[in-house]
Amino acid sequence: MKKTIAMMMALVAGATFVGCTDMKTKNATAGGMVMNGEPARTSPACKADAGPDDALVGKTEADAAAQLDGCLWRVLERDGKSLPGTMDYRQERRNLGIRDGKVIWVRRG
Repeated sequence: MKKTIAMMMALVAGATFVGCTDMKTKNATAGGMVMNGEPARTSPACKADAGPDDALVGKTEADAAAQLDGCLWRVLERDGKSLPGTMDYRQERRNLGIRDGKVIWVRRG
């Protein structure tokens, strides 16, 4: 029994460390956050920097995602439901609210 518990603890610890090793992989989380593996500065390839953030309001999510290509962004609310997000403030990151497939608000942070 003690060996089983020790083995389970070792497996959990190993899985925890392995899960934290590749932090630069592109993926979309449950909250819709896009990790691009870039440093915490706005990339010159961010097309959305050319105009105001409010220009995204009213666009479909797909259009907004295309315009935000190269930018740091995430979806924090979808159809009235809050989605998980970190509490760190990043000026270059755009947070989007989506309702019925369209952007209803954009906030920085």
